Amino acid sequence: MLDLPGLPVLDKGRLIGGCLRLPLTVDAERLRREVDSLPSAMWSGTGGRVGVHQAAQAIFLRGYAPAEGPKPIEDRPPLALLPYAKSIISDQMGATPLRCLLAKLPPGATVAPHIDHAPYFAKSLRVHLPVETNEQVWMYCAGKSYRMRTGEVWVLNNSDMHGVWNASSDQSRTHMICDFEPSSTLLECMERGERHLGAEEPGVRDRLAISARAR
Repeated sequence: MLDLPGLPVLDKGRLIGGCLRLPLTVDAERLRREVDSLPSAMWSGTGGRVGVHQAAQAIFLRGYAPAEGPKPIEDRPPLALLPYAKSIISDQMGATPLRCLLAKLPPGATVAPHIDHAPYFAKSLRVHLPVETNEQVWMYCAGKSYRMRTGEVWVLNNSDMHGVWNASSDQSRTHMICDFEPSSTLLECMERGERHLGAEEPGVRDRLAISARAR
C-alpha cells in the first residue's frame, strides 16, 4: 500500500476544509507557454492512471501513477522541458515535492467523485495549479464547488469526496497537480490562505452524481 513512513496523518478537514486558495501566485502565461510547448505525443495516454482518472490525459513530471506499483518518486524526463514549472515545484512551495503530474480533462468530461484512501494521500498535501481552464470548470470537494483560475495556487482536501466537471463544450482544462510533504513553511502559508470560497451548485453536484452512478 502507498505510504510515507515517518510522516503523520493530517487532519485535512481542519487544515483545508474543502479547497483552500493559497496567498501565492504564479506567472500563468509563462506556465501555459511551457506546457503548450510539450510534444503532442506526450499526451498519448493517462500516464498509468486508472479508475476515475482515466477521463483525463496525463503526463507525470515526478514519480509514477500509484497503479504502476512501488516506483521511485523522482524527476521524470518531461520536467526537464519545463524549467519554470520545475522552479515552482522545487522552490516556490517551501516543501519537499512528491508526485507531480499534468492532467488534461477534455471538454464535457468529468472525474467522478472519489476519495484518495491510501496512507500516502492522508500524509501529503495536494496542490493544484491551473494551466488552462475556463469559467465552466468546477472542482467539487466536501459538498461545495470551486472555480480555480490560472495564476492561482490551491490546496485540495483529497481525503474528502472530490471530483471535477469540465462543462465547456470546446475547451480543455489542464492542471499541474503536485503532492508535497507537509512543512512548516507550507503549513504557515495555508494558515494565511482563503477558505470558504466554495459555492452550493446543485447542477454540479447532480452531474457528478450521474457520473459516479455510470462507473
